[in-house]
Amino acid sequence: MRIARFSIDGTVGFGVVEGEPTDEDGLVLDIIKGHPFAEFERSGHRVPLKAVRLLPPVLPSKVVAIGRNYAAHARELGNEVPDTPVTFFKPSTSVIGDGDAIRYPSISREVHHEAELAVVIGRMCRDVPRERARDVILGYTCANDITARDVQEREKQWARAKGFDTSCPLGPWIETDVDPADLAIMCTVNGEQRQLGRTSEMVRTVEDLIVHITESMTLLPQDVILTGTPAGVGPLHAGDEVAVSIEGIGTLTNKVVKA
Repeated sequence: MRIARFSIDGTVGFGVVEGEPTDEDGLVLDIIKGHPFAEFERSGHRVPLKAVRLLPPVLPSKVVAIGRNYAAHARELGNEVPDTPVTFFKPSTSVIGDGDAIRYPSISREVHHEAELAVVIGRMCRDVPRERARDVILGYTCANDITARDVQEREKQWARAKGFDTSCPLGPWIETDVDPADLAIMCTVNGEQRQLGRTSEMVRTVEDLIVHITESMTLLPQDVILTGTPAGVGPLHAGDEVAVSIEGIGTLTNKVVKA
């Protein structure tokens, strides 16, 4: 099931996306009663997806991100794979949706794309055992961990480099029926392939990350985990169109504009 968050005529809600993602003109949104973090019903009120504005699929209280979770990416930046996951936060104010603009931050002259699988949490959880990790997941979406690389290198900690406004595109929707173990993940810039990998290359699996994170903090419904990026990260410039595509989920597309 593909669940989208949308706005139409001033109303914000959730709906189930019907149709094939490759047929954009044929996609239809069946608006649901309530929200997807509890039992819900389809209303039967269907509208063409192109008639609504897609919003970020969730409004997370926090985005918990994992660095250096693909060995090839760690190596391309001159780093080793860490003994324990490198964990950092992106604030809720960094989140934007499909089609929204990435605003090039004034603090940086070197902004990079990082295509990632994002995990959307469906229920409040703490100290999750590995065998129950899938139970707390609502689904998965595409993410782009936009990074001010020069700021990251200069400041040696990542709060400003990865937390500036518009640095966390998510979307276009949440896919609830996909196995995250071995999905193709790709990033293109202006139609040119930059990154191509598979989630099976992750050093630590989705289940590993949920166990690690919930050892120290409570995750809430709508919280998001970013699972790391494959090799091939590179620069973005104002005017670029960057797209993250993940097998079985869809494509997240954003344009880069001057701040």
